[in-house]
Amino acid sequence: MAAQAALSAVRPRFYRAGRLGPLTTLAIRAVAVLVLVGIALGGHWIDRDGLRDNSDGTVTFLDIVYFTVITVTTVGYGDIVPVSTSARMFDTFVVTPIRIFVFLIFLGSAYSFMLRQGWERWRMGLIRRELKDHVIVCGYGRSGTAAVAELLERGHDPGDIVVVDERADRLRLAEELGVATVEGDATHNRVLSIAKVEAAAQVIVSPGRDDTAVLIVLTIRRLSPHAGIAVAIAAIENELLARDAGATIIVNPVSFGGQLLAQCTAGPHIADYMADLVTRGGSVELRERAVRPDEIGRSVREIVGGQVLRLYRGDRAIGFWEHEAMALAAGDTVIEVVQAGK
Repeated sequence: MAAQAALSAVRPRFYRAGRLGPLTTLAIRAVAVLVLVGIALGGHWIDRDGLRDNSDGTVTFLDIVYFTVITVTTVGYGDIVPVSTSARMFDTFVVTPIRIFVFLIFLGSAYSFMLRQGWERWRMGLIRRELKDHVIVCGYGRSGTAAVAELLERGHDPGDIVVVDERADRLRLAEELGVATVEGDATHNRVLSIAKVEAAAQVIVSPGRDDTAVLIVLTIRRLSPHAGIAVAIAAIENELLARDAGATIIVNPVSFGGQLLAQCTAGPHIADYMADLVTRGGSVELRERAVRPDEIGRSVREIVGGQVLRLYRGDRAIGFWEHEAMALAAGDTVIEVVQAGK
């Protein structure tokens, strides 16, 4: 029983922030109440001759305000009563429904905290069922934050991104961007299953530790044999382990940074172009796509709109200078440099 209680306490939570915050929701409810009371107040003021004040016989504007509020919130005290047919019909068919709506609004506000958990569980379940071909980011540290920002900058829908991390404070920052989050350890099958890794198109792994990253890759590959996995590895000697674990792409920030710095010795413009290529907001970007039907049989040099750098045919990488690149075939994939935003 103790083990079950502990497991329940650390149960992973799938969450995506709603479009309206709690203060906005409360403000909308307050405005709705004021509008409803205003309708009742206006009707009573227009038909004030149909009301009778049993205390002094005169119905003033303050009497109307008092009578409206009392009638909307209760059944009245009898000191001011409708005496004409029109006033009674207004109270019957307008004020009574308003009283019901106001009561429901107050009831919803009072019990929103109690009902929110069930509502959010239903809403998250609905969102999760619709997840398909999404991107999962395991680890929302510096690299993970930059990866999510880059995805959003490149036009990815926030609804198609799921961030997995153990730290709730990091996930709150991710939720502000509109992405879904799962609080938990990405090395556990259950956490990745909640993120629907089996239906994900790509997974980015950046937990900040190489051993954790390799274990996450192993877990992902076991649950999703076909998903693309990009992993950040700090130590060069661990790159082979990540590759053996099933990583599709291995990024070594230290090694890449060193290579970029070394390019400066060959020419300052080379490093500048590389930085432009990989930096968000640059003028050029890399794009991977399948060959279009109208391009089959043509050379990579004849493709309009981008400069093809490499061609993939099956498992083989073909350079644009090689003979096989002179005729594109169905099923080929090209890597091209295009103008950013095109």
